[in-house]
Amino acid sequence: MQNKKLLFREIGFILAFGLVFIAFEWTSVPKELEGFSQEEQSDVVQENVPVTRQKTKKEPPPPPPPQSTEVLNIVENDVAIDDELILEQTGADQDTRVQIDAFTQEEESEDEEEKIFVIVEDMPDFKGGGLKAFTRYVQEHVEYPIVAQENGIEGTVFVRFVVDKDGSIIMVETMRGVDPALDKAAIAAVSDAPKWDPGKQRGKPVKVCCTIPIVFMLN
Repeated sequence: MQNKKLLFREIGFILAFGLVFIAFEWTSVPKELEGFSQEEQSDVVQENVPVTRQKTKKEPPPPPPPQSTEVLNIVENDVAIDDELILEQTGADQDTRVQIDAFTQEEESEDEEEKIFVIVEDMPDFKGGGLKAFTRYVQEHVEYPIVAQENGIEGTVFVRFVVDKDGSIIMVETMRGVDPALDKAAIAAVSDAPKWDPGKQRGKPVKVCCTIPIVFMLN
């Protein structure tokens, strides 16, 4: 026995390794899992999904171009023209040019007389003091309306007017008013003022537009 001790030990190790190897290789499936897997496989139903394709809409063809239905009426031109335009050849000399220039200068002078200027070479003058003197004169002679005084209405009325070629005052109007009563009084004071010395452009009297403020203030 002592002599075969090593042999028995080796046989024991071999048997032990064999059992361990068999234990690792042994696989078992639980009964519950087996039944579950079978049921799952039996219940799975493959659905065949039909393949659908989107139909492309065909665009309608473009409408045909409109056909032109123009009708040309051919008219025979048998009318004879007796009178023909005859151009006379006339030579332009120095005298003719002088006459044309004089005519244009007359037209320009007439247009200047009808225009209303704001600034001219010689501005209109009122008693030697110009626009300031006229503003002071109107301020001294304007009548303060009683209705405006009773209602306590004050303010500055801007009046625009035109000094005519003879020095008279025309086209009087308010540019910015305060009250109808004050506006009317300001227009009356400017319209009743004396004549001016008219303004001049190129030595000729012309119409000139002016503007003055008229102050209404209660003491």
